[in-house]
Amino acid sequence: MTKVVAAITTSVDGYITGPRDGPTRGLGDGGERLHYWVFGGPWSYEAEPRGEATGADKEYLEAAMARAGAVVVGRGMYEAADAWGGHSPFGVPLFVVTHRPDEAPSEGGFTFVDGLDEAITQARGAAGDKDVSVGGGADVIRQALRAGYVDELDITIAPLILGGGKRLFDGFEQTLNLEHAGLLQSPFATHITYRVVA
Repeated sequence: MTKVVAAITTSVDGYITGPRDGPTRGLGDGGERLHYWVFGGPWSYEAEPRGEATGADKEYLEAAMARAGAVVVGRGMYEAADAWGGHSPFGVPLFVVTHRPDEAPSEGGFTFVDGLDEAITQARGAAGDKDVSVGGGADVIRQALRAGYVDELDITIAPLILGGGKRLFDGFEQTLNLEHAGLLQSPFATHITYRVVA
């Protein structure tokens, strides 16, 4: 059965980006460290990351990629990532939630969808028997949690205090019951998996 899994990396103080995130600085000022776990160590905006995840980080990332049949992201993440150079990096159908679906590029593997409900519906259809991954940003994850779509919440915590930027749960005033479902840890991150209890 297809599950909806929301997954994102935060700092210890709950930020998913540092200040001034955007194209060429997708994780904001100082935010590179949020994704050291993805690239196997330090990297910077000035030099393209060349490494890859290792150990527990690799185990977590490979499992997440293997079970994902479709990905949903917000327009803000799409733009902050500078459209990943014009090509979806996920290898599965990618749905971008936007109020301007007519601006969808004709190539690159992106489907622009007007609203989260329609994005989840299309992603479920595209995922087959695999999961739908809601990858961010924070606003799309909050919307998916509020709407009751999320079956599993994966939060990766980087050992970093950013002190500013975008917070995962800003403005989220809803109670959610979670059950612990898994934990992996490396020098670069702690990967926590929760089941969302209906």
